[in-house]
Formats: sequence, C-alpha cells, structure tokens
Amino acid sequence: MSKTTTTEETLGVGLDVGTMNIVAARRKGGKTSHKRVRDAFLDLDMEAKRSLKMSKIDYVEQDGSLIVLGDSALTMANLFKREARRPLSKGVISAGEMDAQQILGLLIHQVLETPQKEGEHCFYSVPAAPIDDPNQDVIFHTEVFRKIIRDCGYTAHPMNEAMAIIYSQCGEENFSGLAVSFGAGMTNIALAYQANKGMEFSVSRGGDWVDAQSARAVGKTASQMCAIKERGIDLQAPNGRDEQALVMYLRSIINYSLQNIAAQFRKVSNDVQLPAAIPFVVSGGTSKAQGFLDLFKEEFEQVRKKFPIQITEIRHARDPLTAVADGMLILALEEHES
Repeated sequence: MSKTTTTEETLGVGLDVGTMNIVAARRKGGKTSHKRVRDAFLDLDMEAKRSLKMSKIDYVEQDGSLIVLGDSALTMANLFKREARRPLSKGVISAGEMDAQQILGLLIHQVLETPQKEGEHCFYSVPAAPIDDPNQDVIFHTEVFRKIIRDCGYTAHPMNEAMAIIYSQCGEENFSGLAVSFGAGMTNIALAYQANKGMEFSVSRGGDWVDAQSARAVGKTASQMCAIKERGIDLQAPNGRDEQALVMYLRSIINYSLQNIAAQFRKVSNDVQLPAAIPFVVSGGTSKAQGFLDLFKEEFEQVRKKFPIQITEIRHARDPLTAVADGMLILALEEHES
C-alpha cells in the first residue's frame, strides 16, 4: 500500500544505477536525501543463517539459499574467502550472471522503497551505447530496469547518465556543459547547451578496466587493485609499483576519453553550434581518488590547443557519488510540476 504524501515529502525520485553503487535521491523537508546500496551480493548455504543473525547482517531467503546484499556481501565474502557477485558488468546487466535481474530487483527496492503514491515518477540512469563495443546491449539493460522500477510502483523514465550530471551541476550555466562520468563499468560523456542535448556516447573503459589492466601489469588480481584504490591513494604521489600502475592506467583512460570526445564532437560539429564556452564537469566513482582532478587537468592541457570545444573551466562534481541521482531527481520533480 502506498504511503500518504505529507507536506514534508515531495513527489519524484532520482535513481543512479551504477556498476558499483545504486543511489536514490529524494526531496524531504526541503532538502535532498540519499540512500545507497553497494551493487553486490553473495549467496550462502542455509547453515550460515545463525551466524548472519548473530552478526545482525540483513539477508533474504531465496530458493533454498541465503542472499546477502550490498556492503555486507563484501564483508561476508572476505570472511568466507569468496568473491562477491555483481549483477552488473561493464555498465550493463551481466550476461553471465543468471540471478542478475532478480537480485537487481531486491537492491532497487531497497533504495527506492514504497512510492508515496502509485505511479510516482522515477528517472533512472542508463549508459549511452559504447562507441568502441557494439556488442553491449543497452536496450535490453534499459528495458529490464524499466520493468523493475514499474514493479516497484513507479512510472519509469530512462535518462543518460552524463546528461544527469549536467542537470545537477550546471544550473548556473543554464544547463550548458560537457560532462564525463568515470564509472566502474563504462565512461559516459554528454554535451548540452541550455538543456539541449548536443552529443552523448560512452566508451567501454571504466574503473574495472583500470583494475584489470594494472593487475595484469603487476601480477595481482583486479580485486586486489580495486582494494588498493578504494583504501585511498594520492594519485599525485603514488607509493610503490602497484599505485604507480594504477596512476598509469588512470592517465590512459583519461586520455582515451578526451580523444574520443574530440573525435565525436567533430562528427556532429556541423549540427551542434556552441555560441559560448562551456564548463567541463568531471564525475563518477573512479574520479573520487585523491588527485584525480589534477591528473585530468594535466592530461587535458596536453590536448587543449587541438580540443574542438571551448572550455571555461574544469571542475569536479560537488559529490561524484550522488551527482547522477541528483540530476535524475531534478527531472522527476519537474515531471510532477508540469
């Protein structure tokens, strides 16, 4: 049953469906609140039920197994010396993960909760089709999430992930900007002028690619490299061979993205006229590493003279973890007001 709307609650919810995190944004009491769950799960035998209860770890029972969701899945995976499973891979639903759709339904219901009224509008993030991997099925991904969100009682609206960053971060520029979202699975790019989309695409390299490539270079696993990255490293002063490898591949992914932005813009430049310079907003979970923005600026300076888009400044999203969900929320609120 739907909750009764109060004066403290505003209709509309934004949802960022990321390879690493799922984040929902709502407006409550005049402020934006967020709810996050790690995009991971772990299946355990029923014998583990007692220890889960004693540890006060949330789980669900499904088909004779115990399913631990979110951050707890990573904790328990380390305890049981197992790998947590991820329902998304390379930015879209994992083709090899048979339980992906069912698990995603549980994770999304956890952050969305019950709609305030039936059919409440929910804008959710989807990646643009990657220009360097035509085998990625973005359409299937989009429609699966539309169904999951509808089953939760919402009216579902897909929107490009990077466009949402422009909506949440470029309000002072009348929603004009170039946004790049360095996610775990993909890197998404969008350009808009006064809220009019001029370009959107993605490339298939993301944080997972950085982990895999650097792991291969130093003889470790991708999980180990991800753990090093998430513990926190200073990209301007890498310590040791492992951190140096991560910095090298982060530079590579930045440069790869800049090259593709320039190439794609040249293809649409006859149709997209920019009468003024625009800001360049950097976001995404991969960009949260200390020193990432400085690294990005260094790489941009190498191509600035030949870059086909005039840039006023390069700045970080105010909170890379919530920037997409906040942009989706803006669209959802607008939908209820119109």
